[in-house]
Amino acid sequence: MKIIIGSKNPAKVNAVLEIFPAYTVINMEAASSVSAQPFSDEETREGAVNRALECVQKNPNTLGVGLEGGVMYVEDQLYLCNWGALVDQERNIYTASGARIPLAEKINTELKKGLELGDVMDQFAKKQEIRKKEGAIGVFTNELVTRKEMFVHIVKLLRGQWEFHNRF
Repeated sequence: MKIIIGSKNPAKVNAVLEIFPAYTVINMEAASSVSAQPFSDEETREGAVNRALECVQKNPNTLGVGLEGGVMYVEDQLYLCNWGALVDQERNIYTASGARIPLAEKINTELKKGLELGDVMDQFAKKQEIRKKEGAIGVFTNELVTRKEMFVHIVKLLRGQWEFHNRF
C-alpha cells in the first residue's frame, strides 16, 4: 500500500517513514488551506486534515497523511501545538495532537507581527531551516525531543487508530 504525505519537510516525511516502514511512502506538496502560521488548535488541526485529504483526492487508493505545526494560547501563554491527520481510502479521517510547550514572550511578539514560527526560530536560535531539523520543540528542549520525534508520536497515534478501526 502507498502512503502519501502532504509535505516535503524532512522532519515530517521521516516520521511517516519510521512508523510505516513496510509501506511505500511518497511525499508531495499539499495545501493546508489555513494561515501560513496557524494560531489555534482548530486551525492547526484543519491544516493537517486538508493536507491529508488533498493527498487522497489526488492519489486514490492510498492513505493520506497531513502533519501541521502551529501555536495556540492557554490563557495568555503561547504554546507550540502540532496536529496530524490520516485519511484512508473510504475517506475516514483520524486525527491526533502532539506535545505542547510554552513559547517565550519574544516569540509571541514576533508572531503577532505576522511572521512564521520557523522564520522566528531561525533568527532566535541563529540557525537555518530549524523547521526541517530539530524544530522549535528541539530548540526549547535542548534537542531532547526533536520535531521528527514529536511527529513520530503523532503518526503512531494515527496509525494505531486506523489499525484499530480496521480490526472491526
